[in-house]
Amino acid sequence: MGGKNNGLTTTPHSLFLGKQDMAQGLPESRARLLEIFRSRAVSFGQFTLASGKQSPYYINSKKAIFNAEATWLLGDVLYQMTQAMSLQAIGGPEVGAIPMASAAAMRYHEHGRSIEAFYVRRQAKAHGTQEMIEGVVRAGDRVAVVDDVLTTGGSVLQAIEEVERLGAKIAAVVCIVDRLQGAREALARFSFMPIFTIRDFGIEPQTEW
Repeated sequence: MGGKNNGLTTTPHSLFLGKQDMAQGLPESRARLLEIFRSRAVSFGQFTLASGKQSPYYINSKKAIFNAEATWLLGDVLYQMTQAMSLQAIGGPEVGAIPMASAAAMRYHEHGRSIEAFYVRRQAKAHGTQEMIEGVVRAGDRVAVVDDVLTTGGSVLQAIEEVERLGAKIAAVVCIVDRLQGAREALARFSFMPIFTIRDFGIEPQTEW
């Protein structure tokens, strides 16, 4: 999810609700992943999101998921969430889904299971195969569509449209952080599975923009 930064700070902010440990009670990999995201990915300031909405905070997942430990943890969490779905492929919109799909695919391989990772372009290249989907997705495949941070869900819906155009079936939609600003409602016809919501970071969703 893109965002334009108009002056930011990563210091504590009043949007955080108290000092309680939000990771308490979570499964080990998920709890540690939340700790990393809280320490590396949350900024406060004035931001324009990919949805066009204004926000006093921004979750920059790339600050976290390109860390070696976070990459492994993310792959483990995604594997645990999807292992029973009989998937043939996992992926989603560029850029956020690329490290997610790769991490999950590696974890599947570690468990001796095959899966294809892929990503969906924003627009087809003017050269080469000119395909919207990079990777292997076939008609009839069961697919988990993933993305990093969702606000309204517009980007992931565009990716889903391309996957369904190939004749694949959407088994679930998984994101790292749901900002609780419309994505769940937009994805109502799918099994929507956020790893975290913005409240896991001690931040209440914004209702006025």
